[in-house]
Amino acid sequence: LSAQADLDVVPKSGGRVQVTGTVRARIGQTCVVTLDPIESEIEEEVDLVFAPEAEVRKMADLIEEGQDDEEPPEVIDPPEPITNGIIDLGRIATDALFLAVDPYPRKEGAVFEAEITAPDPEDHPFAALKALQDNTKKGRKKGK
Repeated sequence: LSAQADLDVVPKSGGRVQVTGTVRARIGQTCVVTLDPIESEIEEEVDLVFAPEAEVRKMADLIEEGQDDEEPPEVIDPPEPITNGIIDLGRIATDALFLAVDPYPRKEGAVFEAEITAPDPEDHPFAALKALQDNTKKGRKKGK
């Protein structure tokens, strides 16, 4: 229905670039409970650091080398690579939007109520075996 991205691109030292901002959207979805169409509002913050591809590869190697330690290393998000000198702001906004979409949207007040029925004591995985056993016992009694 509508989408808007406000992103700031700020150069940092070492050829790095920081992209911050907000992605907002109004999208149409279907309620998973009532199957009615609903509109969802999305507002997602973006904060990413980009670096030249060579630097990203070096950082990935360093992180991989740190995996050999006995103590688990702190998880560090490596920067995103700047590919061919380009940072695709459209992809950044689209990825942020897709990650923020609720995969199971519900209409306000919609509650899923499962049909609850009392289990039949004769309806269980071994009911057929019990019936065979009962028939066998009856057959023995008649045969005596």
